[in-house]
Amino acid sequence: MKIDAHQHFWKIDRGDYGWMDESVAAIRRDYGPEHLAPFAEACGVGGTVLVQAAPTVAETEFLLEIADESPLVQGVVGWVDLEGDVPGQLARTAHPALKSLRPMLQDIEDTEWLLRPAVVEGLRYVAKAGLRFDALVTPRHLPSLERFVADMPELPVVIDHCAKPVFDGTDPGAVWREGMVALAAHPQVHCKLSGLANEYGPGWGAETLREVAGHVLDVFGPSRVMWGSDWPVLELAGDYEGWFAAAQVLTRGLSEAERAEVFGGTATRFYGLDG
Repeated sequence: MKIDAHQHFWKIDRGDYGWMDESVAAIRRDYGPEHLAPFAEACGVGGTVLVQAAPTVAETEFLLEIADESPLVQGVVGWVDLEGDVPGQLARTAHPALKSLRPMLQDIEDTEWLLRPAVVEGLRYVAKAGLRFDALVTPRHLPSLERFVADMPELPVVIDHCAKPVFDGTDPGAVWREGMVALAAHPQVHCKLSGLANEYGPGWGAETLREVAGHVLDVFGPSRVMWGSDWPVLELAGDYEGWFAAAQVLTRGLSEAERAEVFGGTATRFYGLDG
Protein backbone atom coordinates (compact mmCIF):
# COMPACT_ATOMS: atom_id res chain seq x y z
CA MET A 1 0.00 0.00 0.00
CA LYS A 2 1.23 3.48 -0.84
CA ILE A 3 1.22 5.70 2.24
CA ASP A 4 1.18 9.48 2.42
CA ALA A 5 3.21 9.92 5.60
CA HIS A 6 2.32 13.58 6.20
CA GLN A 7 -0.95 15.39 5.56
CA HIS A 8 -3.36 17.66 7.46
CA PHE A 9 -7.06 18.28 7.95
CA TRP A 10 -8.53 21.24 9.77
CA LYS A 11 -11.78 23.00 10.58
CA ILE A 12 -11.26 26.73 10.81
CA ASP A 13 -13.99 27.56 13.31
CA ARG A 14 -12.25 25.36 15.89
CA GLY A 15 -10.16 28.46 16.44
CA ASP A 16 -6.72 27.19 17.48
CA TYR A 17 -4.75 27.56 14.23
CA GLY A 18 -2.71 30.59 15.24
CA TRP A 19 -0.44 30.41 12.19
CA MET A 20 -3.28 30.91 9.70
CA ASP A 21 -2.81 34.57 8.85
CA GLU A 22 -3.19 36.38 5.53
CA SER A 23 -0.01 34.79 4.19
CA VAL A 24 -1.88 31.48 3.90
CA ALA A 25 -5.27 32.89 2.90
CA ALA A 26 -5.43 30.49 -0.07
CA ILE A 27 -5.75 27.48 2.25
CA ARG A 28 -7.70 29.13 5.06
CA ARG A 29 -10.79 26.98 4.63
CA ASP A 30 -11.95 23.62 5.93
CA TYR A 31 -10.22 20.48 4.66
CA GLY A 32 -11.39 16.94 5.42
CA PRO A 33 -11.03 13.39 4.08
CA GLU A 34 -13.58 14.04 1.34
CA HIS A 35 -11.28 16.70 -0.14
CA LEU A 36 -8.16 14.51 -0.13
CA ALA A 37 -9.78 11.28 -1.33
CA PRO A 38 -9.79 12.03 -5.09
CA PHE A 39 -6.11 13.03 -5.10
CA ALA A 40 -5.08 10.00 -3.06
CA GLU A 41 -7.02 7.71 -5.37
CA ALA A 42 -5.46 9.26 -8.46
CA CYS A 43 -1.98 8.56 -7.06
CA GLY A 44 -2.79 5.09 -5.73
CA VAL A 45 -2.37 6.21 -2.10
CA GLY A 46 -4.31 3.86 0.15
CA GLY A 47 -3.52 5.31 3.57
CA THR A 48 -2.24 8.44 5.26
CA VAL A 49 -0.68 9.75 8.44
CA LEU A 50 -2.70 12.72 9.69
CA VAL A 51 -0.49 15.34 11.39
CA GLN A 52 -1.38 18.01 13.94
CA ALA A 53 -1.65 21.63 12.83
CA ALA A 54 -2.43 23.29 16.19
CA PRO A 55 -0.61 23.07 19.54
CA THR A 56 -3.60 21.86 21.55
CA VAL A 57 -4.77 18.55 22.96
CA ALA A 58 -8.25 19.45 21.73
CA GLU A 59 -7.03 19.39 18.13
CA THR A 60 -5.44 15.99 18.70
CA GLU A 61 -8.81 14.70 19.89
CA PHE A 62 -10.41 16.20 16.76
CA LEU A 63 -7.92 14.34 14.55
CA LEU A 64 -8.54 11.08 16.38
CA GLU A 65 -12.26 11.49 15.75
CA ILE A 66 -11.49 11.82 12.03
CA ALA A 67 -9.37 8.65 12.20
CA ASP A 68 -12.37 6.82 13.65
CA GLU A 69 -14.52 7.93 10.73
CA SER A 70 -12.11 7.75 7.78
CA PRO A 71 -10.49 4.47 6.62
CA LEU A 72 -7.97 6.57 4.69
CA VAL A 73 -6.33 7.75 7.94
CA GLN A 74 -4.05 4.99 9.21
CA GLY A 75 -2.34 6.95 11.96
CA VAL A 76 -2.31 10.30 13.76
CA VAL A 77 0.56 12.54 14.87
CA GLY A 78 -0.77 14.58 17.76
CA TRP A 79 0.39 17.20 20.26
CA VAL A 80 0.73 17.40 24.04
CA ASP A 81 2.39 19.97 26.28
CA LEU A 82 5.71 18.25 26.92
CA GLU A 83 6.43 20.54 29.87
CA GLY A 84 3.08 19.71 31.45
CA ASP A 85 1.38 16.57 32.76
CA VAL A 86 2.38 14.23 29.93
CA PRO A 87 0.91 11.05 31.50
CA GLY A 88 -2.41 12.80 32.08
CA GLN A 89 -2.55 14.20 28.55
CA LEU A 90 -1.70 10.82 27.03
CA ALA A 91 -4.43 9.23 29.10
CA ARG A 92 -6.84 11.79 27.67
CA THR A 93 -5.73 11.06 24.09
CA ALA A 94 -5.29 7.28 24.41
CA HIS A 95 -6.30 5.80 21.06
CA PRO A 96 -4.84 3.07 18.81
CA ALA A 97 -4.52 5.58 15.95
CA LEU A 98 -2.23 7.90 17.94
CA LYS A 99 1.25 7.00 16.73
CA SER A 100 3.49 10.00 17.35
CA LEU A 101 3.70 13.46 18.91
CA ARG A 102 4.92 16.71 17.39
CA PRO A 103 5.80 19.87 19.26
CA MET A 104 5.94 22.77 16.81
CA LEU A 105 9.67 23.33 17.30
CA GLN A 106 10.01 25.67 14.31
CA ASP A 107 7.75 28.18 16.09
CA ILE A 108 9.60 28.06 19.44
CA GLU A 109 12.15 30.85 19.82
CA ASP A 110 14.49 28.85 22.05
CA THR A 111 16.53 26.74 19.62
CA GLU A 112 17.50 24.36 22.44
CA TRP A 113 14.01 23.99 23.90
CA LEU A 114 14.14 20.27 23.15
CA LEU A 115 17.00 19.90 25.66
CA ARG A 116 15.11 21.40 28.60
CA PRO A 117 14.95 18.86 31.46
CA ALA A 118 11.14 18.94 31.62
CA VAL A 119 10.85 18.32 27.88
CA VAL A 120 13.36 15.46 28.02
CA GLU A 121 11.47 13.91 30.91
CA GLY A 122 8.20 14.24 29.01
CA LEU A 123 9.65 12.58 25.94
CA ARG A 124 11.08 9.74 27.99
CA TYR A 125 7.50 9.04 29.05
CA VAL A 126 6.41 9.26 25.41
CA ALA A 127 8.99 6.61 24.51
CA LYS A 128 7.82 4.36 27.35
CA ALA A 129 4.27 4.72 26.05
CA GLY A 130 5.40 3.24 22.72
CA LEU A 131 4.92 6.45 20.75
CA ARG A 132 7.24 8.21 18.33
CA PHE A 133 8.46 11.77 17.84
CA ASP A 134 8.00 13.98 14.76
CA ALA A 135 10.68 16.67 14.65
CA LEU A 136 9.37 19.81 12.95
CA VAL A 137 12.74 21.54 12.69
CA THR A 138 14.80 23.91 10.58
CA PRO A 139 18.60 23.82 10.09
CA ARG A 140 19.16 25.88 13.26
CA HIS A 141 17.78 22.98 15.33
CA LEU A 142 19.95 20.20 13.92
CA PRO A 143 22.80 20.34 16.49
CA SER A 144 20.43 20.27 19.48
CA LEU A 145 18.28 17.57 17.85
CA GLU A 146 21.39 15.44 17.36
CA ARG A 147 22.34 15.88 21.02
CA PHE A 148 18.82 14.90 22.00
CA VAL A 149 18.64 11.71 19.91
CA ALA A 150 22.11 10.67 21.09
CA ASP A 151 20.82 10.70 24.67
CA MET A 152 17.49 9.00 23.90
CA PRO A 153 18.05 6.07 21.52
CA GLU A 154 14.84 4.40 22.68
CA LEU A 155 12.63 7.06 21.03
CA PRO A 156 12.00 6.64 17.28
CA VAL A 157 12.31 10.03 15.55
CA VAL A 158 11.35 11.26 12.10
CA ILE A 159 12.51 14.61 10.71
CA ASP A 160 9.65 16.41 8.98
CA HIS A 161 10.19 18.11 5.60
CA CYS A 162 13.90 17.22 5.39
CA ALA A 163 14.49 19.83 8.15
CA LYS A 164 13.40 22.64 5.81
CA PRO A 165 16.68 23.43 4.03
CA VAL A 166 17.09 26.93 2.65
CA PHE A 167 16.99 27.10 -1.14
CA ASP A 168 18.90 30.03 -2.60
CA GLY A 169 19.79 28.58 -5.99
CA THR A 170 22.97 26.88 -4.79
CA ASP A 171 23.86 24.13 -2.34
CA PRO A 172 21.46 24.00 0.64
CA GLY A 173 24.42 24.59 2.93
CA ALA A 174 27.03 22.85 5.03
CA VAL A 175 25.07 23.26 8.29
CA TRP A 176 22.12 21.40 6.82
CA ARG A 177 24.20 18.75 5.04
CA GLU A 178 26.44 18.00 8.02
CA GLY A 179 23.52 18.09 10.42
CA MET A 180 21.62 15.50 8.41
CA VAL A 181 24.70 13.27 8.22
CA ALA A 182 25.09 13.45 12.00
CA LEU A 183 21.43 12.60 12.57
CA ALA A 184 21.48 9.74 10.08
CA ALA A 185 24.23 8.12 12.16
CA HIS A 186 21.56 7.33 14.75
CA PRO A 187 19.54 4.31 13.55
CA GLN A 188 16.32 5.42 15.26
CA VAL A 189 16.17 8.61 13.16
CA HIS A 190 14.16 8.71 9.92
CA CYS A 191 13.34 11.50 7.45
CA LYS A 192 10.28 12.61 5.51
CA LEU A 193 10.61 13.52 1.86
CA SER A 194 7.97 16.20 2.20
CA GLY A 195 7.40 19.93 2.30
CA LEU A 196 10.12 20.76 -0.24
CA ALA A 197 7.86 22.43 -2.80
CA ASN A 198 6.79 24.99 -0.21
CA GLU A 199 10.35 25.55 0.97
CA TYR A 200 11.58 26.21 -2.58
CA GLY A 201 8.58 28.27 -3.65
CA PRO A 202 7.72 29.37 -7.19
CA GLY A 203 9.58 27.50 -9.89
CA TRP A 204 10.13 24.34 -7.91
CA GLY A 205 10.39 21.03 -9.71
CA ALA A 206 12.15 17.69 -9.50
CA GLU A 207 15.42 19.16 -10.78
CA THR A 208 15.43 22.06 -8.31
CA LEU A 209 14.93 19.63 -5.42
CA ARG A 210 17.32 16.90 -6.59
CA GLU A 211 20.29 17.96 -4.42
CA VAL A 212 18.27 17.84 -1.22
CA ALA A 213 16.35 14.66 -2.02
CA GLY A 214 19.52 12.94 -3.17
CA HIS A 215 21.41 13.83 0.00
CA VAL A 216 18.59 12.59 2.23
CA LEU A 217 18.30 9.31 0.34
CA ASP A 218 22.08 8.86 0.38
CA VAL A 219 22.59 9.40 4.11
CA PHE A 220 19.43 7.79 5.49
CA GLY A 221 18.83 5.16 2.83
CA PRO A 222 15.36 4.32 1.42
CA SER A 223 14.46 2.17 4.44
CA ARG A 224 14.53 5.31 6.64
CA VAL A 225 12.95 7.79 4.20
CA MET A 226 9.18 8.19 3.75
CA TRP A 227 7.26 10.27 1.22
CA GLY A 228 4.63 12.74 2.44
CA SER A 229 2.52 15.32 0.66
CA ASP A 230 2.19 18.04 3.33
CA TRP A 231 -1.23 18.60 1.74
CA PRO A 232 -3.09 20.98 1.90
CA VAL A 233 -0.19 23.27 2.83
CA LEU A 234 1.23 21.98 -0.46
CA GLU A 235 -1.49 23.90 -2.30
CA LEU A 236 0.35 27.15 -1.53
CA ALA A 237 3.07 26.01 -3.94
CA GLY A 238 1.66 23.24 -6.10
CA ASP A 239 -0.72 20.32 -6.18
CA TYR A 240 -0.88 16.78 -4.88
CA GLU A 241 -0.45 14.95 -8.17
CA GLY A 242 2.37 17.25 -9.25
CA TRP A 243 4.38 16.66 -6.06
CA PHE A 244 3.72 12.91 -6.22
CA ALA A 245 5.01 12.85 -9.82
CA ALA A 246 8.09 14.88 -8.85
CA ALA A 247 8.84 12.45 -6.02
CA GLN A 248 8.62 9.60 -8.49
CA VAL A 249 11.26 11.34 -10.60
CA LEU A 250 13.45 12.02 -7.56
CA THR A 251 13.45 8.32 -6.65
CA ARG A 252 13.91 7.01 -10.19
CA GLY A 253 17.41 5.74 -9.45
CA LEU A 254 16.18 3.40 -6.73
CA SER A 255 15.17 -0.21 -7.21
CA GLU A 256 11.48 -1.07 -7.14
CA ALA A 257 11.91 -2.53 -3.65
CA GLU A 258 13.60 0.67 -2.45
CA ARG A 259 10.88 2.87 -3.95
CA ALA A 260 8.27 0.70 -2.23
CA GLU A 261 9.98 1.58 1.04
CA VAL A 262 9.89 5.33 0.39
CA PHE A 263 6.27 5.29 -0.76
CA GLY A 264 4.86 3.07 1.96
CA GLY A 265 7.10 0.53 3.65
CA THR A 266 9.11 2.95 5.78
CA ALA A 267 6.05 4.80 7.05
CA THR A 268 4.18 1.56 7.75
CA ARG A 269 7.08 0.19 9.77
CA PHE A 270 8.01 3.43 11.56
CA TYR A 271 4.48 4.34 12.63
CA GLY A 272 3.34 0.73 13.21
CA LEU A 273 0.47 1.07 10.74
CA ASP A 274 0.09 -2.67 10.23
CA GLY A 275 -0.94 -3.52 13.74
